[in-house]
Amino acid sequence: MAILAIHPGTYYHIESFESPRYAHYFDRLVRPEALADVALEEFNVVLIPCRTPADRMEPHRAQLRAYLDQGGTIIATGESDSELFLPGITFTPQPTNFWWWLTPGADLGVRISRPEHGLFRHLEQKDVTWHLHGWYDVPAGAEVLAVNESGKPILYIDEVTTGGRMLITSLDPFYHHGSHFMPATTRFLDGFLPFMRQELDKDYSR
Repeated sequence: MAILAIHPGTYYHIESFESPRYAHYFDRLVRPEALADVALEEFNVVLIPCRTPADRMEPHRAQLRAYLDQGGTIIATGESDSELFLPGITFTPQPTNFWWWLTPGADLGVRISRPEHGLFRHLEQKDVTWHLHGWYDVPAGAEVLAVNESGKPILYIDEVTTGGRMLITSLDPFYHHGSHFMPATTRFLDGFLPFMRQELDKDYSR
């Protein structure tokens, strides 16, 4: 199992990828501009973290598509305009309420839609609940794992658009964890990264 993480180099990426808490989950870190020099087929998973500038990834669209068509797995987290460099993504932004949790009894409305999925052996609903930035129109046959307050997908797995697998979410855990803002995002990574490392090379839906 080998994991490649795209490392755009901001302070929150440095904290997320290089600090001891999570550094051991990644086998190699690479700047977006150096991706063309990497043999992606050597990696089981390519991770594209929150707030990776799309203009740094767009030159690699064909390379990413070829990797997917060869059976690779790409994880792309939020606020990166992933629809500009990955296939089959249709994203609709929504207004973000950054302070909803200050209202007693408030409910952001995020719901896990497939609690039986292997990911949720590692995560609870509170771990995927912090902010909403938008939702997706997913292709027929994709597996929706979490939805927003209107039942729109915010986390899904697409194994139909390409010969590989894409795990796509509008959640932005690396940004908030690395910014030390929103404890739920650290809980998310505490569960998600072991899932990524241990289970994405298996039939993880069981």
